Amino acid sequence: MPEITIKLPDIGEGIAEAEISEWMVEVGEWVREDEPLGVVLTDKAAVEIPASASGQLVWRAGEPGDRLAVGAPLVRLNVAEDGENAPEPPAEPTEAAASPTPPPDKIPRPTERTLAAPAVRQRARDLGLDLSEVAGTGPEGRVTHADLDRRLAGTPRGAPARDGVTETRVIGLRRQIAEQMARAHERIPQITIVEEVDVTELERLRGQLNADRSETQPRLTLLPFLIRGMIVARAEAPEVNARYDDEAGVLHQHDAVHVGIATQTERGLLVPVLRHAEAQTVWELAAGITRLADAGRDGSLPREDLSGSTITLTSLGPLGALATTPIINYPEVAILGVNRKQVRPHWDGRNFVPREMMNLSASFDHRIVDGWNAARFVARLKTLLETPALLFA
Repeated sequence: MPEITIKLPDIGEGIAEAEISEWMVEVGEWVREDEPLGVVLTDKAAVEIPASASGQLVWRAGEPGDRLAVGAPLVRLNVAEDGENAPEPPAEPTEAAASPTPPPDKIPRPTERTLAAPAVRQRARDLGLDLSEVAGTGPEGRVTHADLDRRLAGTPRGAPARDGVTETRVIGLRRQIAEQMARAHERIPQITIVEEVDVTELERLRGQLNADRSETQPRLTLLPFLIRGMIVARAEAPEVNARYDDEAGVLHQHDAVHVGIATQTERGLLVPVLRHAEAQTVWELAAGITRLADAGRDGSLPREDLSGSTITLTSLGPLGALATTPIINYPEVAILGVNRKQVRPHWDGRNFVPREMMNLSASFDHRIVDGWNAARFVARLKTLLETPALLFA
């Protein structure tokens, strides 16, 4: 039988290499055309690579965690020529008579595989779960995140303490996060400004809008108002909405505001992009944030939603600390961190009164944003949030 080589295809503009995340076919197994060979990871998106022909896998490039250049050999298959019968798989031993031989013009079916999305497979790998042992409740028995949760809930806990060290190879999304964080820390001289903001009036407005919203409108959180504030406040420092190519020495300052929303998922940190935030209402911003967060957590984000942000917003919600120093999402030049909101005593000139207070932590690339302009941006944002009518002026 002739042998063909399937190469790693071009899976995105500007992508030069990808990381092998998972193999779905073992050497010696048969695969049909268009069935998945494996999953590769690039730009924080998992992509299944299908077989371009039917055949028997005789070689594959590397193991999970290895990287391949686009166009490099990925697998080799033995395929049958026209009119040539494909070899049959090894016969299964039986106690009775052997079952009839399948028609020679059909390629043997590969070993039954558990159906699951790439994100579910990656999460199962991270958790050390064998997907074949998880009962799938999705279409055609597909394993879902909920199935993994149920399996984990039934896992015995409280194992005795043990001495030892577990070594885990840092691959996949975790390696991409590590490299991005290291790149930002090494290349960006970062300045962080922390400011206390009284959001009492903003919370009152948010409550009124939520009480009057229609059934089709999403529930408003603070994030749409913060994004709106960032958009208005950039007039004080337009350079904060930019990407800096430090190798070419070129600053790309954008008119459009594409906000990266840092989102924690089961697989790690993702930053999906809310595009043209400057043209959206707070209701549209809220709907976009919800859509991106849900897609990020269930692994259905398309690759184009994970790149191209011009400024980033990160929030730990109720887990947030008093203050943080968020790391800039390189090659951007600014990031806004939202810290925990809590009621604190506030002096109004005559008395201490309870107010809903929240600290903001804004980090800037000091090569591009001077301290004075950074402070003006944060001060303007504080004014906008404390007097929310100005957000819509």
